[in-house]
Amino acid sequence: MTELHDLAADFVAAAHTIVYCAVGSVDAEGRPTSRVMHPIWEWDGERLTGWLTTTPSPKVRQLADHPYASCAYYDSWAVAAVADGRVEPVADDIERTRIWDLLRATPPPLGYDPGGIGVPGWDGPTAPGFVVARVVPWRVQVRRVKAGVGVELRTWHAP
Repeated sequence: MTELHDLAADFVAAAHTIVYCAVGSVDAEGRPTSRVMHPIWEWDGERLTGWLTTTPSPKVRQLADHPYASCAYYDSWAVAAVADGRVEPVADDIERTRIWDLLRATPPPLGYDPGGIGVPGWDGPTAPGFVVARVVPWRVQVRRVKAGVGVELRTWHAP
């Protein structure tokens, strides 16, 4: 089995280059649903963490009932990256402020000024309208097509 440290940096590089991903989850009736989102990921050498930002919405209620999501990125046919994980709401204002600042400090197109894009309720990092959720992956997969080699598929599962 592949170790997380063997593919996490490649996953983050792919995710941050592709920027947008399809986030799949399950609604209150148990039906699959997906949306395009803009997560940002952190790899500290030991732990891979994704950060979702949104508004209070049906998807937040759905994730409270079924706290798992799949974040799937693809760039044509050559690169694909997927992280399946548990989604945890973040209520701590210090962490929410850190994520707000991380988004502002990250160059576009991945980074942006949350307060400057016109999302209602995103008046600041501690505003009730700025919802942050942590994604803790239990499975990560990176697929690349390499010339002369073929498809390289690496998958990590949490123990």
